[in-house]
Amino acid sequence: MRRYTLPAVGLLGIAALALTGCQTPAADTDANAAAAAPDAPITIATLPASDDPTQVNPVDALAELIEKETGRTVEITDVPDYLSVVEAIRSDHVDIGIMSGFPSALAVNTGEVDALLAWKGSDEPVSTCVVKDDSPIKTVADLKGKTVAFADQASSSGYFMPVYMLHEAGLEQGEDYEGIFAGGHEGSFAALQQDQVDAACTAFVLTEMGAPMFPFADGEWRAVGESPSMDVMGTVLARQSLDDETRTLLEEALPKVFSEENADALAAYSSFIGLEVEIAPDPSIFASFAEIAGVAGVELKDLK
Repeated sequence: MRRYTLPAVGLLGIAALALTGCQTPAADTDANAAAAAPDAPITIATLPASDDPTQVNPVDALAELIEKETGRTVEITDVPDYLSVVEAIRSDHVDIGIMSGFPSALAVNTGEVDALLAWKGSDEPVSTCVVKDDSPIKTVADLKGKTVAFADQASSSGYFMPVYMLHEAGLEQGEDYEGIFAGGHEGSFAALQQDQVDAACTAFVLTEMGAPMFPFADGEWRAVGESPSMDVMGTVLARQSLDDETRTLLEEALPKVFSEENADALAAYSSFIGLEVEIAPDPSIFASFAEIAGVAGVELKDLK
């Protein structure tokens, strides 16, 4: 496995392009030809999932498992946010990225990114908002007039679903509460720990995982509210120029990687394990995301 970090200047451009729907130049012909070679590395864009030196980074574990199942070297490119993953795929910088439902819907709606496979949703809630145990906040409605930390502007569990949950409770962002982006789930937890915000909205599953993914011990925190479930929990997105051999290899290998025996190693990625998998899903699978995205002020139809 080899690991890279996309340069900071490039990342700023990527995020802006993803937000505006502008296009970036595709990789040059020689690079695309090399990527299509049968023994070429499989390249993946990911968000760093753990900085704890005492723990096996689930991103590294993911790469090792994919190498084992495919027989191909895996190269990891770290990017800072979900939209940067989307644009890295869309611009042919990497082969695939593993994403939650909303950034996947945004990406597929551009018509320039493929969904290689999708994990269908369950009936379980996706998100909750966390407060300190001594907080006076008891219900979602109590967040009126408060400051709320969200993970990332394209995060399903750390933005779209919590915003919808607050909307259903009669609270609108910018009017009834102030929302800030903390740069990720860990950033939102840190903001809450440091009393910079009144609540941190996150993936429900993270609150069940404990340290290092969730830094609060029992008795230090409470969950406030539960969001609805989602029709699609996550997808593997792929560049449209991905060669057929690699595409088929990944379609066969990834369901094996995301199996119960690998749950501990995959840590946060293990939330996809046990869900129904659909290979090469039709874009219509994301239709239900439009209403919730609209509540957050994002129109899928505008990102083309």
